[in-house]
Amino acid sequence: MKYFIKAVILLFTVIATAQVKIASWNIKDMGKSKTAEQIDYMAKVVNQFDVIAIQEVVAGYGGSQAIAKLADELNRKGATWSYAISEPTESSPYSSERYAFLWKPSKLKVVGKPWLDQNYVQDIEREPYMIKLSYENKSFVLVNFHAIPKSKQPERELKYFKFFPENYKNENLIFLGDFNTSEKNTVLNPLKKMNYLPVLKNQKTSLRTKCLESGCLASEYDNIFYNASVFNMKASDIIHFYKDFNELKQARKISDHVPIFVTLE
Repeated sequence: MKYFIKAVILLFTVIATAQVKIASWNIKDMGKSKTAEQIDYMAKVVNQFDVIAIQEVVAGYGGSQAIAKLADELNRKGATWSYAISEPTESSPYSSERYAFLWKPSKLKVVGKPWLDQNYVQDIEREPYMIKLSYENKSFVLVNFHAIPKSKQPERELKYFKFFPENYKNENLIFLGDFNTSEKNTVLNPLKKMNYLPVLKNQKTSLRTKCLESGCLASEYDNIFYNASVFNMKASDIIHFYKDFNELKQARKISDHVPIFVTLE
């Protein structure tokens, strides 16, 4: 009987460790305007994850430095973190941004170097930033993306995502970021037909300027799409970080979007 119990314990240990916790956060104007206290708060929010994709890092002075400070704060909280920051995206100076990834090297190994996808750089203002990570000799690629605003029709960019599985046919892709549209948008149907499923449904992720009776969240913009043929989703949700503040105005100094996450097996 004791051998059976040991086997069960071992099985559950393997299952528990065969999971990766992935987060995505559009941190508004992630740059020199962020204070040390704000960056420390961000680190407390995301410290629980294995890898984090960040959008809206300032392209000019201050963006890379803010990510470096966030990594430093994370390193002070019990685990070692590594990070990578993209070059500015090749759009106009008014909409160019950087992306960033932060991850725990004790859990995930980087394969090669992260890169800005160049396949549709003439058609996508802020071309996706991609990283290949390995976990227990199995690899996956995160596609970090910030779409153009809803007023500029993000469908014009998202329509190219259906080509990514063929362009990277030997990779296990995970699309994540701020799509500036709902997962119900028909432009994402081709991905869904290829079994790329959203981790959030009917879930608003951007903050209002003022809370209403219906809540403080405004639009269904942020999401993560994973290949259900490859991964099992164990959990997903948003982090209501704004509830830590007495006023929504103070929370919006951190960001006007909430972090989202998924645990994949």
